[in-house]
Amino acid sequence: MSASITLPRILRIGAGASSELVAVLGELGYARPLLITDPFMVQQGFAERMTSPLAAAGIPWGLFGECVPDPTTDSVAAALAEWQAGDYDCLVALGGGSSLDTAKAVAVLARHGGQMRDYKVPAAVHSAVPMIAIPTTAGTGSEVTRAAVITDTDTEEKMLCMGLGMVPEAALVDFELTLSMPRRLTADTGLDSLCHALEAYVSRKANPFTDGVALSAMATIARTIRTACDEPDNRAAREAMMLAATQGGMAFANASVTLIHGMSRPVGAHFHVPHGLSNAMLLPEVTAWSVSGAPARYAHCARVMDMAAAGDSDELALEKLITGLRQLNADLEVPGPAAWGIDAGRWQSLLPLMAEQALASGSPANNPRQPGAEDIVALYEKVWAA
Repeated sequence: MSASITLPRILRIGAGASSELVAVLGELGYARPLLITDPFMVQQGFAERMTSPLAAAGIPWGLFGECVPDPTTDSVAAALAEWQAGDYDCLVALGGGSSLDTAKAVAVLARHGGQMRDYKVPAAVHSAVPMIAIPTTAGTGSEVTRAAVITDTDTEEKMLCMGLGMVPEAALVDFELTLSMPRRLTADTGLDSLCHALEAYVSRKANPFTDGVALSAMATIARTIRTACDEPDNRAAREAMMLAATQGGMAFANASVTLIHGMSRPVGAHFHVPHGLSNAMLLPEVTAWSVSGAPARYAHCARVMDMAAAGDSDELALEKLITGLRQLNADLEVPGPAAWGIDAGRWQSLLPLMAEQALASGSPANNPRQPGAEDIVALYEKVWAA
């Protein structure tokens, strides 16, 4: 049975890749970009680093600089209004996953109209306005994926939207844009990448292409993430993490995520926990519950990440995997839900709804061990108690 692989038409990776925006626009035949980014990127001068070469080349451009973390339908509507007010032929997304997902949502609505809830899975987005992605965090992998997550302001549901129309036409992956990332963001986005790779490798939709890039990403992140957090100016560590993030994106874009991401989205929607952090909170306990569904694959992950030795039995490797993931979270000071400040009563009261929303996302269906709603509620309770 064949595997279907989707990737951007153009992928530039390495130091200075973001400086090639003018050249890439020319290659693709676009001449009137709208830059979509967030206030921090504007304040720190990153947006100007993109727009100054455009102006020098005589390319007219527009700017929407008000993206918010974990984008909502309201914030997408504001960006869409900026698109509609101008005469643009493409989008350029600069920032983390929130800015990239905002641009993807605008691209869909600009082409097709309607509301974002019209495009949540199982609906498929087959076309959209063209987009160039320039990530500034080593984590989401959104620059190479066919997915975006948008929170419905009215219902607080984190909606997963997918389709070929959401694959950027080009991605400029420049690790130098990550050198200013603070420790917490470096840890959370890096653990998000690790979840992408691990989930893609054990997914029921895994294939030989995704296996290779997922294993490479896992090995790199396990070896490098502590250094990237402890030595923010370490260029080799930053470059390795950025490449691994893109590989993780390639892996899950073509094999899908599983239960961790399915459970993570409701946590982010209801409690405004950043996406990478909510995945990190869930990673050890959800993995511990899931390993019996694909013990050989999970054991191989442990060996690839040097959490287990090559000669260890699968049973021992699985034990070491869970111990290693818990230790990684401890080393990177990942807070649990209570330490993050979530109210215990509200957490408990929302568990049935969160379980329902997790299952509705479709991601848990790809998990090697299939959960029911009661399993997911029990896992949320275990994550709280961890």
